[in-house]
Amino acid sequence: MRSVWALAATAALSLLAFSTITLAGEPKQGGILRMYHRDSPGNASIHEGATYSINVPFMPVFNNLVIYKQEVAQNSMDTIVPELAESWAWAGDNKTLTFKLRQGVKWHDGKPFTSADVKCTFDMLMGKSQQKFRQNPRKTWYEQVNDVTTSGDFEVSFNLKRPQPSLLALLASGYTPVYPCHVSPGEMRTHPIGTGPFRFVEFKANESIKLVRNPDYWRKGRPYLDGIEFTIIPNRSTAILAFVAGKFDMTFPTHITIPLLKDVKSQSPNAVCRVEPTNVSTNIIVNSSAPPFDNIDIRRAMAMALDRKAFVSILFEGQADIGGTMLPPPQGLWGMPKDPLESIPGYGPDVNASREEARKLMQKAGYGPDKHLAVKVATRNLAEYRDPAVILIDQLKSIYIDGELDVVETANWFPKVARKDYMLGLNLTGNAVDDPDQSFYENYSCGSERNYTNYCNKEIEKLFDVQSQETDLNKRKKLVWDIDKKLQEDVARPIIFHARAGTCWHPYVKGVTVMSNSSYNGYRYEDVWMDK
Repeated sequence: MRSVWALAATAALSLLAFSTITLAGEPKQGGILRMYHRDSPGNASIHEGATYSINVPFMPVFNNLVIYKQEVAQNSMDTIVPELAESWAWAGDNKTLTFKLRQGVKWHDGKPFTSADVKCTFDMLMGKSQQKFRQNPRKTWYEQVNDVTTSGDFEVSFNLKRPQPSLLALLASGYTPVYPCHVSPGEMRTHPIGTGPFRFVEFKANESIKLVRNPDYWRKGRPYLDGIEFTIIPNRSTAILAFVAGKFDMTFPTHITIPLLKDVKSQSPNAVCRVEPTNVSTNIIVNSSAPPFDNIDIRRAMAMALDRKAFVSILFEGQADIGGTMLPPPQGLWGMPKDPLESIPGYGPDVNASREEARKLMQKAGYGPDKHLAVKVATRNLAEYRDPAVILIDQLKSIYIDGELDVVETANWFPKVARKDYMLGLNLTGNAVDDPDQSFYENYSCGSERNYTNYCNKEIEKLFDVQSQETDLNKRKKLVWDIDKKLQEDVARPIIFHARAGTCWHPYVKGVTVMSNSSYNGYRYEDVWMDK
């Protein structure tokens, strides 16, 4: 299968294990795959989105230049395969990446795909074109790209300022589809046109999203399905009951919590379910540019008050992972080992001692038993966000912080935090690939649109560049661990835990692959088929 979710989220959340069902018999043509969707995306433009709520329904419309090979358990540079590109090669001291493009590919409106489309897509992402995205959350991915040049209709080159080996990994993410040059960004928000296995039919906000088979898909014989229909049901319990009752063929990817998985299996014992890490961290975002969280003592106290094991026990029955910015090992290739992780204030095993130190910091800042700090804790109106936010509010009481939950709808959440219109927030950060360049530059570099906390440390940012250019894997890992440790000590975006979640489908749905490395790997359902 060309790609995957794990949440994938999304997406996509990227390097972990996956599970697949062995096909029984020959694939059959036909059928509509019915899924529920966890909420209503703000629009249909993947490049303007920061949630796998957009990726899951709309990646089947598109293709990338390259994509991760889905049969391999753990994504790596060695598992990247061609898609709209037929081949690629590095040249010029590893500062030029050239792609030979597939010929004969058509956009869904019949126009031919050429190198001009690739250039237009990345010029917009780099902010170099007249047409602009309203939001551009991954612009930092391409800061090392000087320009994108074409040579004829079927060759395109990325010319870099310096070597960046991870560029190929970023291009393989489900957040990196190629857009058509002849369609405006505004049109892509409401009626996306791609080259992928499915064509867009309609998107009714808060109701449904419908896709239909692309009969002219360049990968002959695919997709098997006649279409995919998503019904938007924000209430997770209602959606799961509908799945159990047979109204849906499949759940929303990685939407089933560990406790709810037991309910699904008890009511639908034949359902096929897989639990995987999602490469999505649950974290705290703080507006450090405004009082009271411009005070580093308050930020540190808050991080030291966390009982991470309590979150994991309550929400996941122990089946989640504690780590820093990068996905914890062994699923993640870049996460800190146990010893350096537990040396960070707030990560040690003695929660009571950590909270005592946190109370001293709060008293230093002017708060105490007789003077509490009242804050609103903003979070997105999804159970995955609300549930840990409630636990966070309870834990902050131990250090004189009284939190009030402020629930925000999905369409407003990312614009709200991007413009820093909040004090304190409970956030989920999905990593599109398990590579430090994606996580560090996107979430922690000065001025990045997804740097919701206004964190800016130029010295650490220099280290981002050092690790980015390192080709020795072991040397790069040590650099990454040092950076991750500094980010946690700076309380840049305190990581609470890395989630695991389940995906379920009825046994007549065949060819499903669930990868645990990313919610955002562009799962396109082109190899899925129905045996009923």
